[in-house]
Amino acid sequence: MKKTTIYTLLCCAALSGCEDYLAHPVDQRTQLNTVEKVGELLTTAYPQADYATFTEAMSDLALDKGFGQVVEDEVNQSPYLFQEVRDKEQGSPQYYWNACYAAIAAANQALEAIRNAPNPTDYNAQRGEALVARAYAHFMLVTLFSKVYDPATAASDPGIPYVTVPERVVLDQYERKTVAYVYEQIEKDLNEGLPLIKNSAYRSPKYHFNTAAAQAFAARFYLFKKDYQQVVSHANQVFPGGDIGPNLRPWVSVYSNLSFLEGEAIYTQATQSANLLLVEAPSSWARYYLRYRFGLTFPVANYLFFSNNVTGASWAYTLLSVGENNIFVPKFREHFVREDINADIGIPYTILPLFTAEEALFNRAEANLELGNLEAARADLELFASARIENYNARTHSITNTKLRNFYGTNSVKAGLLAALLDFKAAEFVHEGMRWFDILRHGITVVHPTVGGEVVEVPPGDLRRVLQIPQEATLAGIELNPR
Repeated sequence: MKKTTIYTLLCCAALSGCEDYLAHPVDQRTQLNTVEKVGELLTTAYPQADYATFTEAMSDLALDKGFGQVVEDEVNQSPYLFQEVRDKEQGSPQYYWNACYAAIAAANQALEAIRNAPNPTDYNAQRGEALVARAYAHFMLVTLFSKVYDPATAASDPGIPYVTVPERVVLDQYERKTVAYVYEQIEKDLNEGLPLIKNSAYRSPKYHFNTAAAQAFAARFYLFKKDYQQVVSHANQVFPGGDIGPNLRPWVSVYSNLSFLEGEAIYTQATQSANLLLVEAPSSWARYYLRYRFGLTFPVANYLFFSNNVTGASWAYTLLSVGENNIFVPKFREHFVREDINADIGIPYTILPLFTAEEALFNRAEANLELGNLEAARADLELFASARIENYNARTHSITNTKLRNFYGTNSVKAGLLAALLDFKAAEFVHEGMRWFDILRHGITVVHPTVGGEVVEVPPGDLRRVLQIPQEATLAGIELNPR
């Protein structure tokens, strides 16, 4: 499988110990004999790929901009039309699948080295990182390539292979088992690894599962698992005392005053306290996210950004346009790595935020809604609004029951607060691919019209909402998803 090749290459890159790796059997375990070397290998235990390219296109934040000053690419078009993506390169589901299993392979290699070490307790922090990273990659795979977790059907819904040992052959055989089984293994790795995480083990903590990022991942996992008390518990441990507010992005005081280039530069900086976990991945997303044909355009932007929201005000986000219909929030800057100093070709990289303070706040609010703690949820939504509305006034901009009823047309306070939360998240995470996960969890129907008059409607239960397993994976005994 391609994942094996990627894994071998990643090990070579991390350890600088491979030369003509196809010519000789390679046993990297003999080189993983220090804490530092294991830690270096774990820098590759995170999926080196973006999912935003296809999840953003599948979401209801994307519309067809038509022809003109736009970029047309299969990795953007096929997801919008809910067709199988044949492209295997950066930004495609298959590229992300391979990147996840490459990350899992690196984590498993590290865990084996730790088990075989004469002093395994010296590697506790690295073991914790490897377990949490392995859990994360499997979580993303099961979320995208299997049906969304449902307690009533998880024990029968096909999952994805949960790999816990290093590969010994070029093409091993795997079993999908069930979504419930995958969730059990994720929870086991997460619970075992999380207490071992130590920030002091990292030179660049924001590019590793530091304690804040690990707690934020746990909160997301339990939100999908519908264990809401656990969500609140883990979200409250992201920052000391559960105080998320001071760590939200300062859109009003800082971001909204920046130029386009300054905004792109600052959004994914490790110095921003809102960024809990970052990954730098081979990806053209930073280059094209504003110009893809199927993406954010004025009808969606009018609702989310240019009109007043339920608070009675509009957000302080910076929105820019390029050409006639390319509207965007500046978030990403490309890092282009040339093949050599004089080359015109190379690899584009995009830094992507995998976990943020804002997501932790939203997850806590949603969990409190489900637990019946409506005022706690309202308080978190108002806390978010206070960091996104210029000249925020608690009295004027409070999210009252009357506002909820008038704005969303519901007498249910819980339903109104949930609608507000989902709207707030859609605006906050635009271009980041996060909206797709809410669409899955809440069974939101997606309607994608095209300028040619076609309308693609994908309601809950539609098999196209589950990404197809890559064809190459069938060689390893993995069954395709039904269509």
